Amino acid sequence: MNIPIVMTIISPDRTGLVESIARTVAAHGGNWLESRMCRLGGEFAGILRVEIPAAGKAGLLEALQKLQQGGMQIVVRADQPAAAAAAGRQTRLEIVGGDRPGIVREITSALARAGVNVEEFSSEVVSAPMSGETLFKAVARLQLPERCELAGLKKDLEKIAADLFVDVSFAELPAR
Repeated sequence: MNIPIVMTIISPDRTGLVESIARTVAAHGGNWLESRMCRLGGEFAGILRVEIPAAGKAGLLEALQKLQQGGMQIVVRADQPAAAAAAGRQTRLEIVGGDRPGIVREITSALARAGVNVEEFSSEVVSAPMSGETLFKAVARLQLPERCELAGLKKDLEKIAADLFVDVSFAELPAR
């Protein structure tokens, strides 16, 4: 019987870090199912889901403990069975504009008030191509509840965007 687990990893970034985790999982009969990983500043952060044979779980946990001696932090949790897909629509939200404090707070507050679940979110601050100004960019995948009126949500976000001097755009995504 295989046991699904989820791991989060935070570590000073270094070459071979992901390989060491993959090698450890494989050495204990595990199967790497999915992951999201990236470097932020000088730190590496990742979340991954693996399946491990029940007989290999204790050995994997012990091996992961040894990996942590090099400054890596690993949290392991049992993977919960997938909940029934929430009714609603998938939408992609893009935000672009001059960087300033509060953009993420204001946008996510409006989403939370509308009952929208943020399923994925990534952002970065870059130098604008022509002006060199600091530009904030974000992309999010959202799950809108059935009761959420997209036109009303767009109107709320456009008002916030005007106050923040950013552009927001939506794109409906196909059902998953």
